[in-house]
Amino acid sequence: MSWLNSHFHTHKPIIAMCHLRALPGDPGYDPDGGLESIIQAARADLLALQAGGVDAVMFSNEASLPYLTKVEAITSVCMARVIAELRPDIDRPYGVNVLWDPKASLDVAMATGAGFVREIFSGVYASDYGLWNTNCGEIIRHQQAIGAAHIKLLFNIVPESAVYLSNRNVVDIAKSTVFVAQPDALCVSGLTAGAETSSETLKRVKDAVPETPVFANTGVNSANLADTLAIADGTVTGTAFKREGYIWNEVDSERVRDFMRIARSVRGG
Repeated sequence: MSWLNSHFHTHKPIIAMCHLRALPGDPGYDPDGGLESIIQAARADLLALQAGGVDAVMFSNEASLPYLTKVEAITSVCMARVIAELRPDIDRPYGVNVLWDPKASLDVAMATGAGFVREIFSGVYASDYGLWNTNCGEIIRHQQAIGAAHIKLLFNIVPESAVYLSNRNVVDIAKSTVFVAQPDALCVSGLTAGAETSSETLKRVKDAVPETPVFANTGVNSANLADTLAIADGTVTGTAFKREGYIWNEVDSERVRDFMRIARSVRGG
């Protein structure tokens, strides 16, 4: 677990999502507000998350619905622009998730100085986005080719809105993923963003790969945080930090503070 402490300066880190508004090319993009309104909203959320005491921030194009598994260039370019504009305001570790394109996530992370990415790197799924295939070996080689070996890879092995195409259980998936791909961490999700991660599934994965960090990837809130951190090595959290707990609202710094008080209590500091 040493890299978690050295990278996030704590054990059981809380990675907060900074959800970007719909970008150019997305169905929900607001051409009147343009990129400037996206940057302003992201800056407000970033500052609220940092004021609330989260350990790290991860930028994602959460509003780029419906998601692509190979994004258009405009998405990566605009995300890089937004993160670059926010760089002077970022005062803690940060990562990137370009939904759902692992190569684009690595490219944007490399361009913006991010230290980690979360993605669907492995597996074949039946999903809301169609047949969802991956090529883990190609992505890892791309990481090496662009000089991004230092960027940590968080493998989401229970993707949202999808199910593994073959009849493999999550324990076998976790074990084989760790053996074959040597991920820096695994992420376990619920059905969609904001949906609670099954504590049973989380525990089965953690017990299967005790030497690999395992994050609860969705649905963690103040009510279940203590129980979650009793199993998981950290959380990736977004919806719980939003006003009224609604994913598309702005970040509420008081909700963040309440959440982080519990996290510090569980961590013993």
